[in-house]
Amino acid sequence: MKLIIAVIKDVDTEPVTKALTAGNYRVTRIASTGGLLRRGVATILIGLEDDQVDGAIQIIRTAATEGNNDEKRATVFVVTVDRFSQI
Repeated sequence: MKLIIAVIKDVDTEPVTKALTAGNYRVTRIASTGGLLRRGVATILIGLEDDQVDGAIQIIRTAATEGNNDEKRATVFVVTVDRFSQI
């Protein structure tokens, strides 16, 4: 199991979240601040199986609006989950 932590520009958060949920990914959105993208951002958490990672990253890439060549649209971390439980 994997956890994707995606730090996304505020303007891209809604289209990315909608595209991921339309693709049957479960998404948790957290308002956040920080220096990764140097502007207003949100953090999206996506818990998924290993074979779903590439598809989720492609959705993020496609749904985020295109900035100029020097502007980053998202910072994505993929983390291995050793244990998952719902209580």
